Amino acid sequence: MQVKPIGNRILVLPVKEEEVTKSGIVIASSTEKEKKARGKIVAVGSGEEITKLGLKVGDEVVFGKYSGDEVEVDEDGKKVEYKVLYVGRDKDESDVLAIIE
Repeated sequence: MQVKPIGNRILVLPVKEEEVTKSGIVIASSTEKEKKARGKIVAVGSGEEITKLGLKVGDEVVFGKYSGDEVEVDEDGKKVEYKVLYVGRDKDESDVLAIIE
């Protein structure tokens, strides 16, 4: 199955990050405070805002941990979770906060 976002939306594969303390203890994601998340764009819609910002497949972006909508896709018998994020005109209406260069 292939997912193609429409309008001012992008499909992002979130990067799972584990936080490790200096002593080597891994902190579970359920105990983390509200952190921003990162992900790689795997598909883009054809909206005007996406064109203005120059977002493209392969870009890495920062978004709110609870932003967007989760979509589960079956790829070769394996379930993969993606995020569908909205790209708006300003910070208050956009799920995407920054592009990582």
